[in-house]
Amino acid sequence: MACFNRIKDLKEDADLTQEEISQYLHISQRAYSHYENGDRNIPSDILICLADFYHTSIDYLLNRTDQR
Repeated sequence: MACFNRIKDLKEDADLTQEEISQYLHISQRAYSHYENGDRNIPSDILICLADFYHTSIDYLLNRTDQR
């Protein structure tokens, strides 16, 4: 499973929209969509914010572990 699949699954599990997550990250919905679809690499500062938001580890987001 790729990183973009993890962030999409977490978003769906939390019943959130791309717009809601992009507002939290202070980025456009379009930019977030590129990350979620795997069109662009996710910058480290965004990964850190996503890990904090979902109360998980960066390793989980990067598929280095299955432990949230």
